[in-house]
Amino acid sequence: MEVSKVSLIILMVLVMFLAANDGAKGQGAHGVLATYNLYNPERINWDMRTASTFCATWDADKPLTWRQHYGWTAFCGPAGAHGEPSCGRCLLVTNRATGAKTVARVVDQCDNGGLDLDISVFRQIDSDGGGMANGHLSVDYEFVGCQD
Repeated sequence: MEVSKVSLIILMVLVMFLAANDGAKGQGAHGVLATYNLYNPERINWDMRTASTFCATWDADKPLTWRQHYGWTAFCGPAGAHGEPSCGRCLLVTNRATGAKTVARVVDQCDNGGLDLDISVFRQIDSDGGGMANGHLSVDYEFVGCQD
């Protein structure tokens, strides 16, 4: 009987350890606010300096194909690295209301506690128009590998 209690305690500690490590990775979040921004990168030849994005310091000289491969987003979500470590990373963003998904590249930082998607990215997942009507979407995001 005593061995069972010890085994149960070890199992509980292991589960808590795994859960804590998964959260420490900060690879995604659910029910996050996503607003939209008028970066309009296609109008400025995907020039991050012209858009005055935070990540321009590190990523503005990347090849044009790299800068235009994904729509742009600012990132200030509750899970994941902020600032320079998030620059250039990709997020799979899912509209919670409709399930519509897209991948966006982090090019900027924000302070709304979620994402600030370029208007074209926002419209791509606002498949029922509810986001434009409300001025925001509730989304899930997860960091994914970019296919560059």
